[in-house]
Amino acid sequence: MSAPNKSYDPVEVSALAPEEVERARDEALAAIAAAADLDELKQVRLAHAGDRSPLALANREIGALPPAARAEAGKRVGAARGAVAKALKARQAELEEERDRRVLVEETVDVTLPWDRAPRGARHPLTTIQERMADVFVSMGFEIAEGPEVEAGWFNFDALNFKPDHPARTMQDTFFVGSEDTDLVLRTHTSPVQVRALLERDLPVYVVVPGRTYRTDELDATHSPVFHQLEGLAVDEGLTMADLRGAIDAFVGGMFGEGLATRFRPSYFPFTEPSAEVDMQCFVCRGASVERGADPCRTCSSEGWIELGGCGMVNPRVLVACGVDPERYSGWAFGLGVERTLMFRHGVESMHDMVEGDVRFTLPFGMEI
Repeated sequence: MSAPNKSYDPVEVSALAPEEVERARDEALAAIAAAADLDELKQVRLAHAGDRSPLALANREIGALPPAARAEAGKRVGAARGAVAKALKARQAELEEERDRRVLVEETVDVTLPWDRAPRGARHPLTTIQERMADVFVSMGFEIAEGPEVEAGWFNFDALNFKPDHPARTMQDTFFVGSEDTDLVLRTHTSPVQVRALLERDLPVYVVVPGRTYRTDELDATHSPVFHQLEGLAVDEGLTMADLRGAIDAFVGGMFGEGLATRFRPSYFPFTEPSAEVDMQCFVCRGASVERGADPCRTCSSEGWIELGGCGMVNPRVLVACGVDPERYSGWAFGLGVERTLMFRHGVESMHDMVEGDVRFTLPFGMEI
């Protein structure tokens, strides 16, 4: 067995030669000084102070030296690595200080500038007037009911006495989700919630249904493919058209002012029988513009009446479809247009103003509740 090599000269290991250690140190210091920003300094640190850097590799060679040679070589490499680490720390501080000064200049904020140049928004008037319309009926004892906007055809049509060949069931009026075979539609009215209310609640039922509805209408001054309705339903023992008329009169008084007359005109809806269109006396001219020589009224076009919506007694077939005995219970329902109410009440002339999202339209209504 041979003895340890006592005469091993570390100079013969190229990585530990004094000139190699000095060269690696000087290259590292030069690279550190040349780093222009923190990202470059990070790359320099990996190259000259990382695990695969020349000085780190040289440090690994020390363990292979004889004990007598390790101290001197370790001192030389340690001094070089210490100088690199000190230079990295100093350059890091310099570059961070430069970055902070640059940020203060580039991202400075003048706190004396006006802070309110961006106009504040406001709740959309369709939201506020829909809530106000519902509140009128809530004050009469009605409850708010809600339902899905993607609805099954049975709720949207069949349970409401729409025949299979009814025009409203075709693509001309209805948005189908997928194809007509899927029997899923974007609800064309809020009436499906009436069906759900009768199926889910105990009688008697008094609900009002505000919500968004969809039909394949082109957007123009008076139509939109997305619009809002306020639907009401009352089912109890002994209800008549007189009760319906009283509820409509109370709504008109609460929304447009007391003393306005209403009238019913015969109409047809599959889910009500008998059915009627509801008109109210013009709240601006109160019918005076109809007289000869009177000033014209823009609100009612000098007709004296404004159309509000449709109503009627719930068709017995709808009650049967919902499991309600039509021999014992009767009911009435109505549907009012929210956009129409907003246009009449506030003089809005075009549906475009309601859907374009211009804050200049919503601001005048403020935070009305």
